[in-house]
Amino acid sequence: MTAAPVTAQDEVVDLCRDLIRIDTTNPGDGTGPGERQAAEYVVGLLQDVGLEPELFESAPGRANVVVRLEGEDPARPALVVHGHLDVVPAHAPDWSVDPFAAELRDGLVWGRGAVDMKDMDAMVLAVVRQMVREGRRPARDVVLAMFADEEAGGRLGAHWAVEHRPELFAGATEAISEVGGFSVDVAGQRVYLLQTAEKGLAWLRLVAEGRAGHGSQVSTDNAVTHLAAAVARVGAHAWPLQLTPTVHALLTGVADLTGLPFDPEDPGTVDALVDALGPASRFVGATLRHSTNPTRLAAGYKENVIPGVATAAVDGRFLPGASAEFDATVAELVGPHVRVEDLVRDTGLEVPFAGALVDAMVAAVVAEDPGAHVLPYMLSGGTDNKSLSRLGITGYGFAPLRLPADLDFAGMFHGVDERVPVDALRFGTRVLDRLLTTC
Repeated sequence: MTAAPVTAQDEVVDLCRDLIRIDTTNPGDGTGPGERQAAEYVVGLLQDVGLEPELFESAPGRANVVVRLEGEDPARPALVVHGHLDVVPAHAPDWSVDPFAAELRDGLVWGRGAVDMKDMDAMVLAVVRQMVREGRRPARDVVLAMFADEEAGGRLGAHWAVEHRPELFAGATEAISEVGGFSVDVAGQRVYLLQTAEKGLAWLRLVAEGRAGHGSQVSTDNAVTHLAAAVARVGAHAWPLQLTPTVHALLTGVADLTGLPFDPEDPGTVDALVDALGPASRFVGATLRHSTNPTRLAAGYKENVIPGVATAAVDGRFLPGASAEFDATVAELVGPHVRVEDLVRDTGLEVPFAGALVDAMVAAVVAEDPGAHVLPYMLSGGTDNKSLSRLGITGYGFAPLRLPADLDFAGMFHGVDERVPVDALRFGTRVLDRLLTTC
């Protein structure tokens, strides 16, 4: 008897677990193991079905993988389907499982990367392998990319690839990747949040200078005092409500589903609609305005020495198209004794919830989950779509997962006990297969 062919649904769980077991921790300071082992695993999976991927490093161990699949109509613009192989650190004592053991428990895969984003990596790889084995082509050329370093801003991953290997993305105009397409419960109805926007990134260093001296002396020009006042103002600033087109469309959709009132000028109605999104309100609530969160402080070397310099780090996130306004306000907040320097800066993105690709994503979800709703949303963080935008590629977040209503999925990004349901992974392979076949 001939064995039944292996499908994406058959192998996606094993692929996800294999990827989690490969420690690709990225502390952001170059001390991690790198992504090379995971990249080689991906190359092996693709070569196994006859593809010829390219592996290249931006630095020792910081490996990226790219392969192009020919579509049914290669004259059409290509679609980039991309993921990242690195993960944020996991403090094992805080977890109830080994973060890198990829345990299968209660119908879920547990481990660092299960949500961000080795789940999507596994779904994409499983679908591509099935399509190639079956001799099927995507509707148009697909550039499959697995990047390094996304968790530290992508300088050694997508950003490096765009700068040094742009030919790999020739002819591509659109892209899909992480942090979108997952479901939430809204008034008892399943809603899939398709990411059409993401906030800009401004990791800032605040630098205060003053007169160094003995700690026993009167000091009227103290760097620590200047910095502390500036940090307090920046951290406590109440940024005003600003609804971009994406957020406005999302809240309009939630209002329609819940019957709650929506007045864009009334923070009370806005907050009520955000709360109706349940755990996803953590993401959405942070997209209503700019944000500035102080995260690190440094000054001095001895208790009785007044330092001449004090510094702080601030995680700033600005709304798309409003970076100049954000910068002006930060400069006013820190005052004349503190200067602001960029540590990492990247653009905000916002694209319409419309067009053939959006229609195809919506149709693919609804075909697998009839009666579901799809709404746009803005991500408060960032993805490698920022880097691809430098090539004029329009990016969306679409990692489709049908999730239990009580699962705090948003809270597991960079969180403890990260996990993803097995059924959600299998659902995602079906949706992605439909999408690549039709878009």
